[in-house]
Formats: sequence, C-alpha cells, structure tokens
Amino acid sequence: MRKVAKYNLLLLLLLTMVNIAFSSIVFSNDSLPDYYDDMHLRFENHEYNDLIKTVRMYPEFKLLEEPVINLNSKEHLVLDFDDLSSETKDYYYKIIHCSSNWESSELSYSDYMDGFEINQIRDYDFSFNTYFNYVHYSLLLPNQDVQLKLSGNYLIQVFEDYDEDKLVLSRRFYIVEDRVNIDAKIKRASLIDKMDSHQEAVFTLESSIAINNPYKDLKVIITQNGRWDNRLDNLKPIYINDGKLVYNNQQENIFPGVNEFRYFNTKDIKFESHGIEKIEFIKPYYHFYLNESQQRRFKVYFYDEDLDGDYSIDIANGRDLDIEADYVFVHFSLSYDVPIVDGNIYVYGELSDWAFNPDNKMKYDFETKSYNCTLLLKQGYYNYIYAYLKDGEQKADIGYLEGNHYQTENNYFIYVYLKENSSRFERLIGFHKINSLNKI
Repeated sequence: MRKVAKYNLLLLLLLTMVNIAFSSIVFSNDSLPDYYDDMHLRFENHEYNDLIKTVRMYPEFKLLEEPVINLNSKEHLVLDFDDLSSETKDYYYKIIHCSSNWESSELSYSDYMDGFEINQIRDYDFSFNTYFNYVHYSLLLPNQDVQLKLSGNYLIQVFEDYDEDKLVLSRRFYIVEDRVNIDAKIKRASLIDKMDSHQEAVFTLESSIAINNPYKDLKVIITQNGRWDNRLDNLKPIYINDGKLVYNNQQENIFPGVNEFRYFNTKDIKFESHGIEKIEFIKPYYHFYLNESQQRRFKVYFYDEDLDGDYSIDIANGRDLDIEADYVFVHFSLSYDVPIVDGNIYVYGELSDWAFNPDNKMKYDFETKSYNCTLLLKQGYYNYIYAYLKDGEQKADIGYLEGNHYQTENNYFIYVYLKENSSRFERLIGFHKINSLNKI
C-alpha cells in the first residue's frame, strides 16, 4: 500500500509539473517587448505611471482629429491628462524632433524650437463631485515658452520634478508645411482575391516646391484610423503624369477592411445604454458590465455609424467634462470555446492608445469559456474592437475575430515626407485625411 501511495504521489507531482509547464507555454509567451516594464523613453504614445489616465492630444477645438497643425500658423495643439493620485505634481515637458520612423532626428533643440528646452505644465484643476478624485492637467502648444520652427514628427515627453528619469507619459504629434496637394480616394480592392475583404488607396501628389528626385527624396506613409502597427510605409509613385505623382499600386496600396467598431456609453451611471448588461455600485466605485461579445468573423457585414475607434468624454449631467466626468470600471467579455495558444487577444482602439499592453490584454476564464478584461475609463462614449496579436509579431490581426469587409467605414491618413541630400532632417510637407465612405 505504501508503494502504491508513493507511486500516486509521484504521479501527482509529475502531472502538476507538466500542467505548470503547459500553462507557462500557453499564457506566458507574450508578444510584448522585454522592455515593457522599463522606465526608458518610448517614442510612441505611452503612459509610464498607472495613475495617469485619459491622455489626449489634438488640435484645439477638434477633439477627435489627429494631432496635426500647420507650421507658422495660429493653430494650437492641446495635451491634457488626468492624475488619479489626486495631489498636484510638478510636471515638466520636453519636445523632441523625430524622423518619419519615430527615432530622434538628433537635431539640437535650438534647431527646431525657440524657447527653453524644458518647461513646466502650469494649468491644472481638481475634479469636482466625483467618486474618483483626480487632477486634470492641460497644456497648449505652441505657447510663450515654446515655438516650433521646423515641420516633421514630434514627441512630447512629460516627467515629474524636473527629472527625465521620472517619466509620466509620451505623445506623438505633427507639424506640417502643407506644400503638397493630395487628391485621394478609398475604393474596393482591385485584386480578385481581396475584393470582398480589402480597401485600396488611390492618390496623386502635386508639390508646390521643386523635388529633384521624388523616388529617392519622398517618403509616403498611410495609416488606417489611429493604428500605426499596420501602416503602409515608404510608398513610391507608379509614374509621373503632367507633374503629378501617381500612387496606384494595386498590390501594395491595400488594407484589410476590418469591421465597424463595437461601442458602449457610460455617460449615465443610472441608465444601462446600448451594450451595457448591468451597472453596479461596488463601494466606493461604479462598475459597468458590457454584454458578452461574440465573434463576428463569419457574420454578414452590418453598417453601424461609429467614431472609427476613437472616444469622447461625456456625462449626463454636468458642465465641465474635464473635471466632472467620473472614472468607472468597465468589464469586457468575449465568448470563446478554448484559449488561443499562439497569441493573445486585446481590447483595442484609442482607449488603449492603439497599443498592446498588459492592461488591455484579455485573460481566459475556463469556467465561463470567455476572455475577460477590466479597464478603468473616464465616463463617455467609447469605440473598441478585439485584436488578435500572434506571439512574436507586432502587427495585429483584427479580422481574426471581427472579420474583414470592403464596405467598412475607415479613416485614412496620408503623410508625405521630404529629405534632400543637403538636409539633416525629414520635412513633413503634406498631410491628408480621407474617409472610405467619402464623408470628409
């Protein structure tokens, strides 16, 4: 009997070790870079502090637009964010000129801006009548401390106590010269095998400045909605016709059409609006439970007007959205029979900075057979979608769970860069936004 008991114990230990090893393979092989937990500067939209929420950068009075303004204009950009620590901090910022690949252009700050290299954020206000106490910070660019002199890609980094090692957030933005006329349209893909699932960008460029070698000196990038992971990079013209550069490559100028975004509304804590299964007050905060989602990969396309992945802060009763909107916990659930073994599923969109981080990664629940995730979000109207990211890759597959349809409404952004032999940096000489349904 003792031998049998000993054998059973050894067998149990062996099975436990195998189960742990299997779980490690299934759930620990993330697609995230090794440096995620490091506090080094990342040249992308990112929060380095868990208490920093709802970071937005946009043209003044245009909250749902890309952070792009014209060089030497009277336009401004707004950066605002909330600090849930509820205590005022000494926040400072620094601006870096970047290449089209989002690397430092290595210019001295005096080359691309007038003013001091490091400046303080002085505009803040306290939340009012909210369960979550927070401080709302806001910054206007350019301002009396900073004037930008060059076009191109820029990164603003915010840090605490004049210490760049105490990073708080980073955000991308753009200054454009508007020296290129861009005539573009989005249509159904021309390739037979892509016609039902993809969209094709067709456009021409006509520059108001002389470009000696457009095939070498110009770089064109197209992005879909707010995503950067699936961008079309370094596109070249097919031919030149009467001074116009024609970009009509049926093989390269295509994007998966994906699907319309899912959405929910948390502006009213007493009303279960579309997509909300129930609202609970679990002292001391509110929790919104969304209806359990189903895959849409094989479902027929259905048009539903959305914000193309964006969100807007809103409340049912109040005047100042910046400080009167509260924070609530939002619970996401996606029905799925078995866990995916070669990748992860993420809640994706502007609400996640169009990034793949532990916060928006869903966890599988064997008991309910579903993927689940909880996000702390400011009250408002939100778009989201489920993204599958295969291990070892950086480009997400939206169609894996949501399907791809050529009819889907998407926003596209065209960026035109110029770098001549004599120049030390890339100028952003053109920017254009185009909607697949020609709404813009």
